Amino acid sequence: MIVGWVAAALAIVVSLPWWLPRVVIAARVKIFELVNGDEGVQVPVEDFKQVYANPAADGRSRGAALSDLFWYWLAPGPEVHQEHLEPGPRYDEVARTTRHVLARLRKDEWAALTARCAKRVLDDVRPDAAVRLRDLMMPIWAEVYFEAVFQEECPPRVRDMIVANADDVVSALKCTRLRHLGRRDRLTRYLRERIDAGTVPFALPALLGPQEQAYYLQGTFFNTAIVQMSEGMAHLGMALAAHPALQDALHADPADTDLLDRILDETLRVYPLFGIAHRITSADIVLDSSGAVLPRGSVVLFNYAQYQHAALPDGARFDPDHFQHHTAAQLNHVPFGITANRPCPARGIAPLSMRVVAAALVSRFRLSTSASHTRSLPNRGPVLLSAVDHRVSRLRLIPMWVRDRGEDVTRSLIQLVLGTYMVLDARRLKLCQTYFL
Repeated sequence: MIVGWVAAALAIVVSLPWWLPRVVIAARVKIFELVNGDEGVQVPVEDFKQVYANPAADGRSRGAALSDLFWYWLAPGPEVHQEHLEPGPRYDEVARTTRHVLARLRKDEWAALTARCAKRVLDDVRPDAAVRLRDLMMPIWAEVYFEAVFQEECPPRVRDMIVANADDVVSALKCTRLRHLGRRDRLTRYLRERIDAGTVPFALPALLGPQEQAYYLQGTFFNTAIVQMSEGMAHLGMALAAHPALQDALHADPADTDLLDRILDETLRVYPLFGIAHRITSADIVLDSSGAVLPRGSVVLFNYAQYQHAALPDGARFDPDHFQHHTAAQLNHVPFGITANRPCPARGIAPLSMRVVAAALVSRFRLSTSASHTRSLPNRGPVLLSAVDHRVSRLRLIPMWVRDRGEDVTRSLIQLVLGTYMVLDARRLKLCQTYFL
């Protein structure tokens, strides 16, 4: 009898990684729905571009209780974050400033800057190192965007401050850790000091006060830019680690930029950086596919992964050859949003910069992994780096596999607890609703 109970308990423990995370994720989704209500209307795939590009899909935060949660996660200053600003003069001025900052460098200068920063960081990484790709990438993008903004090399102390803040934001978004407001405030104070000292080398939006200007810099360049570029590169590295033949092809012909471009495009198609975006309609929108009406004031949800995967029968399967046989439009490929409705301001330089870092990474290391790879990437992209000419035995990856599956179990429980707390706390604080009141 005792042996039977022990065997049953052991079987349950061993099987946990295969069923518990899915159960916990479903529980989290249900809790989020219960707390946030059902105000969101998911836009059908066939109407995605039509609704996204409609001028009436222009509300960003005001009027949506769901916005409270995103303001909670993306503090400080979500009221002046470019993505969250409502249409009007403040948004127009902030958007012009961002475009100006990004346009101060030519594309070849962006490539040179990114290569320089990548070299400084990657030269300190030894082969045969086990790393988390997101953690590896953050210092690179911290240096890139600091130099792009301030036109000077990033001091190590400031780089660490930027990385700590960006890691704090993305960890909270993935519900793996609560926000550490001290990390947020240290960076805000530093940026405010630069503004007060007059050492920001361009005109900041005049419609924002000094503290709001600090929030703008922090949110746009040192939160979103660092997080999104690091996430994108982590996905790219994980995809390469799971496909050794692609690495072989890149090592055999480093000049084959077409292959690297297709790998990058396919990475952003299968693992889009945006999950679900929400907008608030300022007028009725009639859906082309059905004639149904989205009334004024609707909170509409755009599911990027669903839309980009829907173009192919095997849309969630990673295969760069998809971009040899189909155009981006045929693949529903909108990695940086829709041009008609606030596309990512870095869409012109982000792929270029990512290609430079990818080339630097592949030229130095072979990447191997046995860890899971999902769009949300809560494990931060574990890989083993080895010399380019060294193939890692699958046996060496068994400990990584065991650890990753174990972390799936503990992490899913942590996400359930912290996610529930944060969504309830956001609903209690009502940061967005209070601001507009």
